[in-house]
Amino acid sequence: MRLRLIWLGVSFFAAAFAQAGDAVLEGLTAHVAEHPDGGAAFSFPRAAYAKRADLAGLPIGVFDSGIGGLTVLEALLKADVFHNDNLQPGADGRPDFVEERFIYLGDQANMPYGNYPSSGRTDYLRELILKDALFLLGNRYWPKADAPQPSFDKPPVKALVIACNTATAYGLEDVRAAAKEWGVPVFVVGVVEAGARGLLQAPEDGAVGVLATVGTCSSEVYPKTIQRTLGLAGRGIARVTQFGSARLAGVIEGDPAFDTELKVQVAGDVRGLVEAHRAARSGGQVVPLKKVMLGCTHFPLAIGEIDAAFGKLREDPDLAPFIAATRDYINPAEWTARELFRELARARQRRPAGNAAATGDRHRFFMSVPNPADKALPLAESGGLEPSYKYGREVGRLGVEDTRVVPMTRAGLPAVSRRLVEEKLPAVWEHLPAE
Repeated sequence: MRLRLIWLGVSFFAAAFAQAGDAVLEGLTAHVAEHPDGGAAFSFPRAAYAKRADLAGLPIGVFDSGIGGLTVLEALLKADVFHNDNLQPGADGRPDFVEERFIYLGDQANMPYGNYPSSGRTDYLRELILKDALFLLGNRYWPKADAPQPSFDKPPVKALVIACNTATAYGLEDVRAAAKEWGVPVFVVGVVEAGARGLLQAPEDGAVGVLATVGTCSSEVYPKTIQRTLGLAGRGIARVTQFGSARLAGVIEGDPAFDTELKVQVAGDVRGLVEAHRAARSGGQVVPLKKVMLGCTHFPLAIGEIDAAFGKLREDPDLAPFIAATRDYINPAEWTARELFRELARARQRRPAGNAAATGDRHRFFMSVPNPADKALPLAESGGLEPSYKYGREVGRLGVEDTRVVPMTRAGLPAVSRRLVEEKLPAVWEHLPAE
């Protein structure tokens, strides 16, 4: 009887989406309705939420298109900007999320997300984002890529953190709408809104440069959100210049398809941002780039190289007027931590003190890989999905599982990515299983 009630409820939501005429949301909602027990890929057992009156003990879900979102998780693990006892602003010497558990998903097999809009696959990107959310809501994963059967012991989550700027730009409202329509009482935090609020703490002088992926820039989400945020705070209109990189995220992540040296790629992208800012002046007053929004979760991993590239360009007399002598970098991950803490406190869903699990099994990490069971799946020499296949897929193929979500380990990361995490994300590295 319970399963039938769930079926009828989700079918109602499917009808609502059908009236809206949105193929992505409609298709996924119908798929969830067909698999109410969560046994199929891209579904979740809604009953797991219906049975719980209190979600405070559940973990927090965090997802990104790859390892870049680990910068957000690092910020969450290390954040200490509130008093845990009275929730007031100010450090108290204890991490703000010391009692919480996290489940991280990096959609490594489908990254980088920023390239889908430029390939005309925005709807497929939206579907990928909702699939990420469904994974975190559900309990299904593969214990290893070639396992004969999936496992179902992953707990659901009480909150979703979209630790990806492109996914926030193209999927934040979808995820919020889907959670509401599916009757799942989780709240959703996106890095773009949090990053824009972080600008309020930066000096008011100077222009804002947004260094992001092509997809994030194409969405215009940062300029719109920045201007709206500043307006609500009584600030004037800011000068905002964007530059979208199609390669930097892949280079930072160590994807073999992007074989450019990191310093070379960073230098080219920073020059692109500065030259775009110079071109946007159109004879008006020169306002140097003072605040730089790191509009991709991967980019804080290369902040040293980025700042060095700005410094090098200031040696060019033609470009020096367009670059401030010192730059303020806004890392949306740090502001996402503040946003999440406030939301948990507001919803009274903070995990009770003293309930922290043992360090060894406290947090769980997952990543997607090409499905080895699909022998016809086109793969690149690196072993990843062949690009023309990856960026040529259509929405609605929900019976096709061309990637599998498996536990993420240190050994399973690409060598370059593994070194970056070990050297620059120590809190994540401490909790990431070795094998």
